[in-house]
Amino acid sequence: MEKIEPTIIDELSQSLEIDLREKKSIEELKLALSVYINYLIINDLNKLMQILYRVDVPEKTLKTNLQNQENDPGSIIAEMIVERQLEKIKTKKQFRLNTDIPDNEKW
Repeated sequence: MEKIEPTIIDELSQSLEIDLREKKSIEELKLALSVYINYLIINDLNKLMQILYRVDVPEKTLKTNLQNQENDPGSIIAEMIVERQLEKIKTKKQFRLNTDIPDNEKW
């Protein structure tokens, strides 16, 4: 069971407007997301498109993954959303670590 990056729950809960705080593993998170995404595919495709835009899932990659996979669309999209959020968290950490900039060079 892969452990969850702590900030991913807060960021996804906010972006997707659902409560994911009780999820303890990446697998649980992906399962909850896939169920929610499948619901949106059937009931509110507009909202799903807004979420994908907000989370910054690349449209071209999404189309390719959906065409090349036999899994249900919710699982594929959930996987992409989690991967994208983890990328964002990793990038933020990299830039936060670089705090030893001289004062005269800071913005």
